[in-house]
This record gives sequence, C-alpha cells and structure tokens, in this order.
Amino acid sequence: MTAKAIADKRTLVEYLEAKARRLRWDIIKMVGLARSGHPGGSLSAADIVTTLFFHEMKHKPENKNWPDRDRFVLSKGHAAPVLYAALAESGYFPREDLWTLRKIDSHLQGHPDMRKTPGVEISTGSLGMGFSTAVGMALGLRLDGRNSRVYTLIGDGESQEGIIWEAAMFAAQHKLDNLVGILDYNNMQIDGLVSEIVDIQPVVAKWPAFGWHVIEINGHKVEQILDALDEARSIKGKPTMIVANTIKGKCVSFMERVVDFHGKAPTDEEVDKALAEIEALGPLG
Repeated sequence: MTAKAIADKRTLVEYLEAKARRLRWDIIKMVGLARSGHPGGSLSAADIVTTLFFHEMKHKPENKNWPDRDRFVLSKGHAAPVLYAALAESGYFPREDLWTLRKIDSHLQGHPDMRKTPGVEISTGSLGMGFSTAVGMALGLRLDGRNSRVYTLIGDGESQEGIIWEAAMFAAQHKLDNLVGILDYNNMQIDGLVSEIVDIQPVVAKWPAFGWHVIEINGHKVEQILDALDEARSIKGKPTMIVANTIKGKCVSFMERVVDFHGKAPTDEEVDKALAEIEALGPLG
C-alpha cells in the first residue's frame, strides 16, 4: 500500500503516523549507534518529513534525477537523521546504511552531502543557505517551464540568520508560488530557548510582512499538515510558509523539551528506553 492509493483520510493519517514512528525509531537507533548527532530536532520534524516524502511530493527513488520530481531541501542540515530515515524508507538506499551514520567512509555524514547520498538535493549545514538555495531552485524550475514544487524545512534558531530574510524577500518579489517553506518551531536551539537568545516573534506576522502566505499549524498533527500542504497548492502569486509548532524530542519522554538533546546522543540504556516508548505508541510503518 502507498499513501497515494489511500482515499480515506483517516486511513491515510494512520498510515503516515505509523511511518513517522518508523522514522523516529530509526533516528534513535542510528544516533545511538553513532554516539553522536542531533536527535531532538530530527524527532520534532518527523511528522512533517513523513508527510512530504510519503504523500505530498512526487519523486522516484529508482530515478533520483527525474527532472519533474519535487525537491526537498533540509535547510536545518543538522537534522540529517530524519532525512536519512525518510530516504532509506523511500528506497533511495538500503536501510542498513542508516547504522553507519557519521562513521568514516559512510555516505551518511553529520550534514547532508549531495555528492555522496542518493536523494539529497543540496549539501546543507551552514544555516540559511539551504533555504536560499531552495528559492533559487524554485525560480530555476519556473524558468525551465516545469510544474515541480520545492519544499524546504527551516529551523527557528536558523531563522535568526539574515540570509533567511534576504531570500524571503527575493522569493516574494518573484512570486514563487511553487515554493513552500516549513518552519520547525520547537523554540529550542543549541544554547537554549530561541525566545531567550534572539526571539523570532512575532513570526506568524513577519512572513506576511515579507510577502508570503502563512499557515500556522500543530506540526505533530498529520491531518493539519495535510490540510496546510493542500492550501499551499491553492495559493497563486506568492510563496507559502507553514509555521509548524512542534516539540523538541517529540515521542521520547526524557527528550521532550530538553535542550541538551539538541546535539547529544542517547546512551545505550536511553536508546533502549526510547525505542520501547516509540514502539508502545503503535505499529511502525
């Protein structure tokens, strides 16, 4: 069964929720084995990335360079584990490769590398550069006459970068309605709360001021993510930003809203506990 073949929305939501649990399980295992990585922001983005890869986007793992594919850019590149989990589950490379995360000679490094990892559209890590590249991709696709869409996931700490707002102005100026940004708004960055370091509020008001259509959702409610993506498709003449309110470390009790797990791997004991908690939530897709 594939998500595109599911007509009933409730069944679709359940299918995607199970896939998201699979991605979260894989995130915990790969970061635990690597003893390094960024689990918190990977877990907060799992529902969003799942909905994009397994329902919204058109892409062909067997033909990763298909010209008419939709593009996904992980601008918050440190959350690479969630992207790797989605790519493996989609069939871009064997799932067993996930357990080589951050190892020497692995094609799965700490930040996405387009030269090594099948399915990665652009190498990211320097904050804001992925977002600006996504804007360029959207413009390029329009100039080529293609109806493909570009989806880019940005972080809230990343939104403190000036390059984000320069690119935002450019996208609005060129009316890039084939571009959808998604803000993973978990209010935590490596040094603490975003609201205490450099507050990005009023973020829902900022994006319309920069010429974007804005939708605010709960980033863990799959039905809301689906509805927001549908709405984004209907918007003409401007790009869309989906502000997704999320929880850092979502679905792992001792990681939720704990800033230390922004960039700290769990211990072996914590891995076992986390995996058990995720399994207890329901079947893995």
